[in-house]
Amino acid sequence: MIYTITFNPALDYIVRVKDFKIGSVNRTSYEEIYPGGKGINVSIVLNNLGVNNRALGYVAGFTGREIERRVSEFGCETDFIKLNEGMSRINVKLKSGEESEINGMGPDINNEALNALYEKLDKLKDEDILVLAGSIPNTLPKDIYENIMERLQSHKVKFIVDATGDLLLNVLKYKPFLIKPNHNELADLFKVEIKSEEEIIYYAKKLREMGAENVLISMAGDGAIFVTSRGEVLKTRVPKGILKNSVGAGDSMVAGFIAGYLNNFTLEDGFKMGVATGSASAFSDGLATKEKVEELLKEII
Repeated sequence: MIYTITFNPALDYIVRVKDFKIGSVNRTSYEEIYPGGKGINVSIVLNNLGVNNRALGYVAGFTGREIERRVSEFGCETDFIKLNEGMSRINVKLKSGEESEINGMGPDINNEALNALYEKLDKLKDEDILVLAGSIPNTLPKDIYENIMERLQSHKVKFIVDATGDLLLNVLKYKPFLIKPNHNELADLFKVEIKSEEEIIYYAKKLREMGAENVLISMAGDGAIFVTSRGEVLKTRVPKGILKNSVGAGDSMVAGFIAGYLNNFTLEDGFKMGVATGSASAFSDGLATKEKVEELLKEII
């Protein structure tokens, strides 16, 4: 079974304003509401690709109920922990001449709620996949990813981690099955400026030396580089298309990798499917669909 965790999910309220003016009344020309959060995005895309999974995390208040309802509407299985106080976030994404965001705080997560999550995770079995993606709210311990991975070491769970900075570096000792920084995040990890594919490969291999089994580096419109657990380096360009949406493309790449890998249990299939799925979301108004992924998969070389 595949599990995702979204510690601080949100309702993403996406609006377009033709010419936004500060201090004035502005009227939208487009608006939509989606359930948001990196783990939730992974779950939705996995479901779109026909891969069963279960979305874990925390929800609270009327916004939390709406998040759960909308995730279920996408056909996903959910097992969220419901908090008694506060409300889940609303994130406003304003698209005008420039794109701006206002992100909410989210509810407090106490020790009782944290223990409830641990109880669910303790039921994971050998070869289950657990996706840890995104930042963590300030009400949780900063080492929560480490605590989870250490707790489940004896379960032989495959961990996929999509995080940045110390949150990622500190879990490498637990040998995650896959990590997926983008090229900018890779540079930040090592506090360097990266100017070439050769340097990307060099630092990706450093992450493998530090513990990661497989390292997938996304490079936006320049494609992706994959350093496998066998030490092989795979590269590909992205398919041709018009960028419509950057939100969720990285999460879609993670979902696509999982779907491709599980199809034939080959890393190469995971890499190709990951790139096609990330591109499918980037070229769509919403998250990747199976039809769009299959169309783009033919272009991955």
